[in-house]
Amino acid sequence: MQRQGRTRCFHQFWVWVLFSYLILQSGDGFYLPGSYPHKYGVGDQLSVKVNSLTSIETEIPFSYYSLPFCKPVEGVKDSAENLGELLMGDRIENSPYRFKMYTNETETFLCQTNSLSAEDFKLLTERIDEMYQVNLILDNLPAIRYTQKEGYFHRWTGYPVGIKVQDVYYVFNHLKFTVLIHKYEETNVARVMGTGDAAEMIPTIEKSGSDMPGYMVVGFEVVPCSFQHNANSVKKMKMYEKYPSPIRCDPTSVAMPVKQGQPMVFSYDVSFVESDIKWPSRWDAYLKMEGSKVHWFSILNSLTVITFLAGIVLVIFLRTVRRDLARYEELDKEAQAQMNEELSGWKLVVGDVFRAPNNPALLCIMVGDGIQILGMAVVTILFAALGFMSPASRGTLITGMLFFYLILGIAAGYVSVRLWRTIGCGDYKGWVSISFKAACLFPGIAFLILTTLNFLLWGSHSTGAIPFSLFVILILLWFCISVPLTLVGGYLGAKAPHIEYPVRTNQIPREIPTQKYPSWLLVLGAGTLPFGTLFIELFFIMSSIWMGRVYYVFGFLFIVMILLVVVCAEVSLVLTYMHLCVEDWRWWWKSFFASGSVAIYIFLYSINYLIFDLKSLSGPISATLYLGYSLFMVVAIMFATGTVGFLSSFWFVHYLFSSVKLD
Repeated sequence: MQRQGRTRCFHQFWVWVLFSYLILQSGDGFYLPGSYPHKYGVGDQLSVKVNSLTSIETEIPFSYYSLPFCKPVEGVKDSAENLGELLMGDRIENSPYRFKMYTNETETFLCQTNSLSAEDFKLLTERIDEMYQVNLILDNLPAIRYTQKEGYFHRWTGYPVGIKVQDVYYVFNHLKFTVLIHKYEETNVARVMGTGDAAEMIPTIEKSGSDMPGYMVVGFEVVPCSFQHNANSVKKMKMYEKYPSPIRCDPTSVAMPVKQGQPMVFSYDVSFVESDIKWPSRWDAYLKMEGSKVHWFSILNSLTVITFLAGIVLVIFLRTVRRDLARYEELDKEAQAQMNEELSGWKLVVGDVFRAPNNPALLCIMVGDGIQILGMAVVTILFAALGFMSPASRGTLITGMLFFYLILGIAAGYVSVRLWRTIGCGDYKGWVSISFKAACLFPGIAFLILTTLNFLLWGSHSTGAIPFSLFVILILLWFCISVPLTLVGGYLGAKAPHIEYPVRTNQIPREIPTQKYPSWLLVLGAGTLPFGTLFIELFFIMSSIWMGRVYYVFGFLFIVMILLVVVCAEVSLVLTYMHLCVEDWRWWWKSFFASGSVAIYIFLYSINYLIFDLKSLSGPISATLYLGYSLFMVVAIMFATGTVGFLSSFWFVHYLFSSVKLD
């Protein structure tokens, strides 16, 4: 009966997990990307979509149609977006660009805008000054642009709105598209199953009746041009008609100036080219990182140096502790009694080492939240390394992080309450309060930071602002899923046996000798070693977030994270041992911040990155957004790394004092 009850509880848990996941992905506004290619017949319509305008100058995204561009005949319609896309500021909408599969079109007239008002002219020139990029999407592939500089080809996603030359603003109003296609084959389906790439339709294989070949889109390239159209000759033209005169697309020259009171004319060409690129490999052009050899060498060099250094620290540390224990165990009882009177170092704090720290409830809550964040990071990076969160499926990384964070509320409640009971010597009173605070501390900090930044984005009319409806959804997920799961974990922690201390604690605290240097100075300096394992990879992550580059070496990131956990544990162990050796028994918080202090160096690195790598970041709002998001990231890292250091130190202290017999 008991086994059946456990089985039933297990099934109920996974039903709850599935239900939570469906909540994240359900509704008209969300979709789960598929993993099948889309087969198009010759002449089938291809629809180009537009994403938010982005800029590395401001880091504030705006809607494509906030500028005076051509709009579709059927009107602007939002595409289905998942939770992660909305949180990232993506706003995918339909566009007036229409292609027909394997049908080349040249000099296609799109539209003539109304005469530019003073407001539109000012907004357009501001966006050009701020280097905003237009992001187009075809069959889930972003438009890619190639430029050549000093003999090297550079890849860019999207194209600039315009350019300023000698105080004159020019707009890129003619686009030359190249669509790379690959002939559809039945064997392709078996090869791409489970790749995680996004499509919108499951292909049907026609085995009889039709000999018309099918094609798949495997590339989408764009060349922007500035061409001076004849405004009078297009007044009576309709969308998609052929322009009456030849259009010469020269990307090295500009000809269409932006002038107040005058309209703009837009047009495009499209050509289809058969390619040898297979559908599963169509994202390779986007995932190739510049300087990959330097990236790999730097990571391997960092891993080698840090592993070697951490190994030396660990060996020296283990030899020292074992020598102390061996010497003590070899003595007989009389010698031990005599030695107890002459004890020095960590043996003197036996009656105080497990004395409850200051603010024990806060420590328990932070450790519980740290477990939740660390578990979310490990599981998410592992899934991404296995290919389940491909950049092809926009937003799945953020959605997955949120989902795993909600589910791991059970771990946060369990760890925080069990630690609370351990510090209280088995007293489980107040476990509900501890669980609830664990469910609210870090999300509350995140909510405060993101809400403040959201007001700035709302004031800028940016698509990066989280809509009010999404705010309500996030709050519901917080209080309807995360908080109950954390309380469930707290209940399990209250029922689990507390960890018993191997020695008794004296009633009167032992006086701590005066130190030659502040102990907190050593604690803060300890974060440099964990930072050394992370800072090289941190550069690529920061470049991905703020420079618009694609980050997809999650395998290396997973290795770096494992190494970071090991180094954090070792650093905290060493510092805890050093504090105990100088008779400082207040190790609880110091062990947490010994490894958690890496967050300070990451925040300083973020400021350094802002000053030297994001020199072009303009305006106080953009800098505030950058520092706000960096602060949010740093707080999460502090909780996770601090938890690793504290738990490893707790295990060490418990093991150390349970290995010797002191009266």
